[in-house]
Amino acid sequence: MCGILAVLGCSDDSQTKRLKHRGPDWSGLYQHGDCFLAHQRLAIIDPASGDQPLYNEDKAIVVTVNGEIYNHEQLRNRLPNHKFRTGSDCDVIAHLYEEYGEDFVDMLDGMFSFVLLDTRDNSFIVARDAVGITSLYIGWGLDGSIWISSELKGLNDDCEHFQCFPPGHLYSSNNGGFRRWYNPIWFSEAIPSSPYDPLALRRAFENAVIKRLMTDVPFGVLLSGGLDSSLVASITARHLAGTKAAKQWGSQLHSFCVGLEGSPDLKAAREVADYLGTVHHEFHFTVQDGIDAIEDVIYHIETYDVTTIRASTPMFLMSRKIKALGVKMVISGEGSDEIFGGYLYFHKAPNKEEFHRETCHKIKALHQYDCLRANKSTSAWGLEARVPFLDKDFINVAMAIDPQWKMIRPEEGRIEKWVLRKAFDDEDHPYLPKHILYRQKEQFSDGVGYSWIDGLKAHAALHVTDKMMQNAEFIFPHNTPNTKEAYYYRMIFERFFPQNSASLTVPGGASVACSTAKAVEWDASWSNNLDPSGRAALGVHLSAYADTGGSAAAQAAKVSSSKMINNNNNNVPPRMMEVSAKEVAIHG
Repeated sequence: MCGILAVLGCSDDSQTKRLKHRGPDWSGLYQHGDCFLAHQRLAIIDPASGDQPLYNEDKAIVVTVNGEIYNHEQLRNRLPNHKFRTGSDCDVIAHLYEEYGEDFVDMLDGMFSFVLLDTRDNSFIVARDAVGITSLYIGWGLDGSIWISSELKGLNDDCEHFQCFPPGHLYSSNNGGFRRWYNPIWFSEAIPSSPYDPLALRRAFENAVIKRLMTDVPFGVLLSGGLDSSLVASITARHLAGTKAAKQWGSQLHSFCVGLEGSPDLKAAREVADYLGTVHHEFHFTVQDGIDAIEDVIYHIETYDVTTIRASTPMFLMSRKIKALGVKMVISGEGSDEIFGGYLYFHKAPNKEEFHRETCHKIKALHQYDCLRANKSTSAWGLEARVPFLDKDFINVAMAIDPQWKMIRPEEGRIEKWVLRKAFDDEDHPYLPKHILYRQKEQFSDGVGYSWIDGLKAHAALHVTDKMMQNAEFIFPHNTPNTKEAYYYRMIFERFFPQNSASLTVPGGASVACSTAKAVEWDASWSNNLDPSGRAALGVHLSAYADTGGSAAAQAAKVSSSKMINNNNNNVPPRMMEVSAKEVAIHG
C-alpha cells in the first residue's frame, strides 16, 4: 500500500514524511499555488516508471493514488485518443476524468483512494473504494484548508476537525460535499431472493482471485489454515502457472502463517500448504512478543478497538518478516465472514431477515475493522494486502443469494458459510481436504493461539486498577472502556492521538464474537459475556469459555502474571522464530 497526503489551500508540506513507512520506494510532491499533493510509493505495478503524482497529457490534471486498479488494461482500451506516460495501473484515472468528468469512479475495479486536482480551475475531487479497503481520512483546518491523508497521523495535529472518509463516496470541491458513488442493490438491505447457484458463486470468487494476480513484484498468500485463506491459496495455486507473475517470479506459490507455538492455525496451515505444495513460511511469536509490540501496533493501526488490536498484532509481526523475505504483496481472506455470516454468533440469528441485515451492517463497517487491520498492519512495513472476497462483482453475486441458504442449520449439516464451502466441495478436483473445507470458524486473534488473548487480559490487569475502571466514564465519556484490556489500549491511543476527533473515528458498542450491538440481542446470555473473541459465543464454539472453565475474565486470570514479568530473563527463546522460511526464489 502507498500513502497519500493532500493539503488543499495551505502552503505547508511538512507532514508528508509521517507516511514514509507506507511507501519506501519513492516520494513524490507536487505544488500548484496553495495546493500540495504528496505520495509515498510502494511499487507493485510498473516499478520502473510509475512514480507519482500522475498526470494527463498536458499535466493540467494531477492525481495522487493509493491502491490498485485491476481493470486498467480494459480502461486503457476505452481511451484510444489518450497518451499514457507510464505503465502504472493508476495512470488511467486522470484520463478517465478528462473524458467522463466526476462520474468515472464507478468504472474503476479495484481498491483505491485518490485526490485529483484540476489546475485549470483549481477544483479537486477525492474518492475512496467501495468498502474502504484502503484507508483514508479528511480534515479541515481553521485557515480554510482541506487535508486528505491515508492515515490519521498525516493530519491530526493540523486540523481543527477530522474524520474517516466514508467508503464508496466522492468529495467534490465544486459541490462542497460528499456523495455516494457506490450504490449496489444490497446496500438498501432489502431481502434478496435469488436461488443459490454454487457454480456461479465459485466462478465469481475464482475470477476475483485471478484478477489480483496482477503484479510486477514477488508475492504470496496469507494462510491461516481456515476456510477463507485456504480457498484463496488453493485458487491462487491453481491459476498461477501461465500468468505474467509466474513468468517473472516462478510458478511455485509462497504461503505465510503466524501463531503461538502449538496454535490451531499453525497446524492447519501446515497441512493445507503440504496439500497445495506451496513454499510455506511459518512464524512463531510469544505472548511477550505481542505485548512488546502493542504500542507500535496502536500507533500504526490508529484504533483502540479491542478485537482489531488483538488480531493486528500477530499480523503486524508477520508482515515485518514477510517484507524481510523480499515479498511486497500478499493476498488475504478478509471479508468472507461479513458476506456469508461466518462469525459464530450467526448461529443464533432468529430468521433470514435478521441474518441478512446483519451481514449488510458488517460489510458497511469493514473499513473500521478488518479492512483497517489488513491495510495498516501490512503497510507499516511496506507490504500490500489484497482481499478478493471484497471484489465488487463477487459481493454482488454473494449478496444476491436468498439468505435462507446462508442460515446455519446444524440439523441439516449446514454450518457457518455452508454456501461457500459447498461451492468448492468438488469431489473430482478437490480444492482442499474435506476437514479443512469444513473446519469451524476461528477468528484470527483466537486461531493464532488461545493464550494470546488470555495473556493480553492478564497484562492489562497489571496496568489498569479497579479505581481506574470506576472512573472510566468520566475520563473517556465517548466509547467508555468496559474492561481493563480496553482501558489499557485506550490510554495508549490517547497518548498518540489526543484529539477528540481521533477518538470519534473508532467504533464502539456492545459486541460478542465480533457481532454488532443489535445482534447481541439474539441470545440473552451474551449480554453477560461481552467479548469479541469467538470463544464468547457460548454453546457454539468448540472451545467456548464456558467449556474451559468459566468466563472470559476467569480465563485471563489463569495466565500467571509472574510469567509475563519474568519473560525478559536471559533464558527466554528468540522473540520471533521462523520455521522453514526459505528465501523467495527470484527467476530472471
